[in-house]
Amino acid sequence: MGALKAILLYLIIHQTWKITADDEEWKSATATYVKETSGSIIVEGACGYGDLHRATYGKYSAGLSSMLFNRGSTCGACFEVRCVDHILWCLQGSPSVILTATDFCPPNYGLSSDYGGWCNFPKEHFEMSEAAFAEIAEKKADVVPVQHRRVKCDRRGGLRFTMSGNFHFYQVLISNVGLDGEVIAVKVKGSRTAWIPMARNWGQNWQSNINLIGQPLSFEVTTSSRRTLTSYNVAPANWQFGQIFEGKQF
Repeated sequence: MGALKAILLYLIIHQTWKITADDEEWKSATATYVKETSGSIIVEGACGYGDLHRATYGKYSAGLSSMLFNRGSTCGACFEVRCVDHILWCLQGSPSVILTATDFCPPNYGLSSDYGGWCNFPKEHFEMSEAAFAEIAEKKADVVPVQHRRVKCDRRGGLRFTMSGNFHFYQVLISNVGLDGEVIAVKVKGSRTAWIPMARNWGQNWQSNINLIGQPLSFEVTTSSRRTLTSYNVAPANWQFGQIFEGKQF
């Protein structure tokens, strides 16, 4: 009976998420693109992912204006974006792309928000890669009107944990997060510790001042939909700074 209740609860939660993702209302914004021969926007963005191709986001990455970036908490979230209401610049049929939030588009209050200051508060704006932009609009356009909505992130493989820091400062970058993609809380556990809440340093880099060297590490990750995933013994006792380990996936 307990197993049946668990299955029914899972089906309800799964269906609720599907309805929420599919029925998310389209919101208005604008979009531009940055010319980049590699297809990705930037190698080191405000979310801390580093090389976007290595982080699996590649050309489908975007810098978000302040209104959308939310001080970095939106890093890793996925948006469906389509060009609308411009017969010259939007591609026929208004095809859409799925973008991952990987960077911050800073405001430029020296320019009007209608021309050049696209990321000025409270504008909602996406700074896309040239390759992704070309899938929804003509590249000759400076800026295009778009609609966007949050969608489920479809990731291959498990969550990725990138280790960094030193003997007195431990930091982990969490990437390749499925479901809503937006991490709001992280805990770490060594073989000689209890579960330790980590603090957001910047973007999706989470830190702790506890010395965890020489201990196998487990992680508990919570997303903005309040779902929690625990990956036990992701990193072995002999882990090193700079290494990347893969855990479970939502």
